[in-house]
Amino acid sequence: MTISKESALPEPRRLGCSRCGTEFGCDLSGNCWCAEETAKLPMPVKGEDCLCRECLRKAASAAAR
Repeated sequence: MTISKESALPEPRRLGCSRCGTEFGCDLSGNCWCAEETAKLPMPVKGEDCLCRECLRKAASAAAR
């Protein structure tokens, strides 16, 4: 069985963490690792995009204090 390009899952987009620059993947199909995190944070500050797992956890910890 072959899978056509049209039905193949898209590759995760590659991002650089807005805070530390670490490169990571973001799966736009809703299966992104960040959906597994329990932290609920406010929207990123102006000009900031996604954070890597470590920076997201640090931000959640700081917000909880």
